[in-house]
Amino acid sequence: MTTKAGTTVPTPAPPPAPEPARAHRPAPWVGTRLRAMPLAALLTAALALVTVFLAAAFPRIADRNADSALQEFTRGLGTNVTNLEVTSGLAPGDDGAALEALQRKFDAQIGRQLPLSASAQVHGTRIKTERKMFNPGFTRLSDRAVPGLGLFYLHGLADRATLTAGTWPGPAPVDGPLPIALSQQAAEAINIKVGDVIESGTDGPVALRTTVTGLYRVNDPQDPFWEGLGCPSRACLGVKGEDAWYWTSGFVDGGSLTALARWGSSGQNFWRLPVDPGSLRADELDHTREVLGSYTAGPGMTALIDATLRADLHATSLMPDVLARATARYQAAAPLGAIGPAGVAGVAVVVLCLAAALSTDRRTAEIRLLQARGGSRTGVLLRLLGEGAVTVLPAAVLGTALALVLLPTPRWGTPVLLALAVTLLAILVFPVRAALLWARPRAAGGWRRMVGELAVLAVTAAAVAEVRRRGVGHPGSGVDPLLVAAPLLLAVSGGLLLARIEPVVVGWLAALAGRGRGLVGFLGLVRAARDNSGRRRPSALPLLALLIAVTATGFGATVLDTVDHSRARAARLSTGGDVSVSVPLYANLPEAFTKAAGELPGVRAATGAWIEERATFVGADRETAEAVLVVVEPEAYAEISRTVGVGGYDPARLTAAPGGKDGPVPALFSRDLAAHLASGAPQVRTPSGSQMATSVAGIVTATPAFPDPGKPFVVVPAGPAAEHLPELKRSNRVNKWFAVGDVDPDRVRALLRERAIGSGELLGRVAKLIDAEATAAGKTTAGLPPGYVVHSSREKIAELAGDPVQHAAGRLFWYSGFAAAGFALLAVLLTLLRAAPDRTAVLARLRTMGLRPRQGLVLIIAEALPQTLAAAVGGGLVALAAVALLGGAFDLSALVGATVGETLAPAVLPVLLPTAGLALVVGLGVVLETLVAGRRQIATELRAGERQ
Repeated sequence: MTTKAGTTVPTPAPPPAPEPARAHRPAPWVGTRLRAMPLAALLTAALALVTVFLAAAFPRIADRNADSALQEFTRGLGTNVTNLEVTSGLAPGDDGAALEALQRKFDAQIGRQLPLSASAQVHGTRIKTERKMFNPGFTRLSDRAVPGLGLFYLHGLADRATLTAGTWPGPAPVDGPLPIALSQQAAEAINIKVGDVIESGTDGPVALRTTVTGLYRVNDPQDPFWEGLGCPSRACLGVKGEDAWYWTSGFVDGGSLTALARWGSSGQNFWRLPVDPGSLRADELDHTREVLGSYTAGPGMTALIDATLRADLHATSLMPDVLARATARYQAAAPLGAIGPAGVAGVAVVVLCLAAALSTDRRTAEIRLLQARGGSRTGVLLRLLGEGAVTVLPAAVLGTALALVLLPTPRWGTPVLLALAVTLLAILVFPVRAALLWARPRAAGGWRRMVGELAVLAVTAAAVAEVRRRGVGHPGSGVDPLLVAAPLLLAVSGGLLLARIEPVVVGWLAALAGRGRGLVGFLGLVRAARDNSGRRRPSALPLLALLIAVTATGFGATVLDTVDHSRARAARLSTGGDVSVSVPLYANLPEAFTKAAGELPGVRAATGAWIEERATFVGADRETAEAVLVVVEPEAYAEISRTVGVGGYDPARLTAAPGGKDGPVPALFSRDLAAHLASGAPQVRTPSGSQMATSVAGIVTATPAFPDPGKPFVVVPAGPAAEHLPELKRSNRVNKWFAVGDVDPDRVRALLRERAIGSGELLGRVAKLIDAEATAAGKTTAGLPPGYVVHSSREKIAELAGDPVQHAAGRLFWYSGFAAAGFALLAVLLTLLRAAPDRTAVLARLRTMGLRPRQGLVLIIAEALPQTLAAAVGGGLVALAAVALLGGAFDLSALVGATVGETLAPAVLPVLLPTAGLALVVGLGVVLETLVAGRRQIATELRAGERQ
């Protein structure tokens, strides 16, 4: 631009164009909130992770326990019980190849529906008739004791036995002895050598002769392959009456089956198909039983007959009965195993609610501000839901995945559903709690709370009454939800009542403490009677969590303690004391044994007895009854009866016979026998024809000498009875011995072999043979001759306690107890954390007025201790009440391992120990939280000034 003066002036630049206005973008809610309080989000995620993991883990633990218990139970029964055995008659043309081809067909068809164990499969041919070996040079234990021989064809014999002499048998010749192989140990015991021709008599015109071509040694006598195959590894001992003899098994070649049929007319082919115990599942028991039934009598067997063209095929199995027993045991133990996890679930729900209450208290001002600025309830709740989803969902997915991976089991539906339910609860509980801030404030303790508590009490009373009325439910009904929920409902009701009572009692204690000189205890009790917002009634949630945990743990401990006592009682009842000895009908226990046994270390009381199970009792009206006659020494037997806990009596009733020596003998009658016989002196008659008049000295319901309650019995003293029964007077008739005390059963067995068995020539030889059998079988202790049995309650308890069903239920109880204790401790810590701001401000103010740190710790303990003690005492009382109210509905037989008539009864010690332990853990947690966080919070408060 040029002016008149000739100067040039620059042209001004045009103004810049206005920029478009940017739209306002609010900060993302979820990300901002999580960045603002990362620790709170992390703790929420950790709580969700643990809770969801436990929700998914407990069903899988129960499934794994049920499967492992079933598998251990069936595996311990052996292949003779757990197999499906298919048999057919020995047909012309059968040989080893034909039987193996049929085995493959059975595997292909049956294996598609049943899990079979390939390692224990056996097939072959057996002659069910045992033949004698009459060769004069063979060992005989007596003149009449001719050794016996059973013949088998067994596929795969050479794979499981080692040839020690000679050769394996080949096909039988057309005319000549049947080639067989024998165990080397059996041959040495019976004095058989390679090349011997065994003479077994004749079958009509046919001479039954075998020749020994080889001797073998079994590689593993404990291999289940050998079960049910006679006596293949050694010479076994047969005993009948006073006779004892050897017998063993011989094996032929697969090409000798036609000749084997000529040797014995009862030839039978067999295929043993054992069910694999490791593949059984508790949830498929019904299906497995149906498949077995199909092959024993159904379409499965029809299909096998059509496929093999053998019309005489027949299948048998004991597995259906085994599975029925396993199902009954599982269903009986399932409710007891479900009560513990139900208690954990209750405590976990309370802890989630407490965590939501803590979050609500921390963010009340924020939510009120949003409400005051026009924020809608829906909008705020949606944002809170998004915040919870981002925090909880990853932790829940991780917890579920950990449970599925760490606890593998085929069933996953229930764990995933429970994990999903807990995840939804963890996400929704805080928004629902926050939504209450929009509601109109109501006075605490109004009529709505009263109605809700009365409704819970009514439901609890109805549940307890229904459980007591119907018991554990019908067999086959599975877990009864009402039975499982009843203890939890009792705990909730007890918690609600305790929440009403505890503030009042603590307020009284605070008033009493206020009369003293110290203020720390008074302040702690006053704060315990109020919550952090100053209301008169504190929150019931922490108290409820502690009480549910104590109740569930105490109830479970009572169950386990009762099971232990019932098991010991059942073992003593079945034994007749702590140790008992019984002998065969033909034998007696010599006085040398009974005297020496009574002097063994640990014996408190012992007596020999004569038990006659074939006695007859004749009433005054000549009515007869069969019963058991028990002849004992009164004093010792009375002590045994008192110790065992059945059939107790005053021994003075049996020591004096009314009417003198020739009068009736005093006797203790069983209740059913006393009701059966008419009034008057009944007569006892023994099988030998002796008679004895008796008088009723007492009536008892049971006796240790004969634990079978279904048969009547009578107990008489040995001295007076010997005066009337000649068989007792002529010889020492003692066929049973009883003792109570801490007695070693192995010492009793050794004494029995030395004083009772070794004294007889035949029994002494039999004992030596049994020693040899035990050594050959790899056993560390030798046995006793057949009929000689030493029973021990200690060994019986160990046998009953080894039941896998009991171990599974016990483990689940303890897992639940530890989980409930952890959640209860967490509930207390959350309560302390919820009250921390108010408590910190109070302590800071008191610190400025001279409060020492130790006094501050005492103040916090005094604030937390009343609730912990109230929950411990209340939980213990509720556990005792739950046992008293619900004990009659539980059948403990499945956990004991034997049929018992005992029911759950309240016991203080089983409840006291876990209750005291839980209270101690909670108290230590309070002290630790105070020491770790208290000082730092107080110091921060003192630096920042008082909260306004």
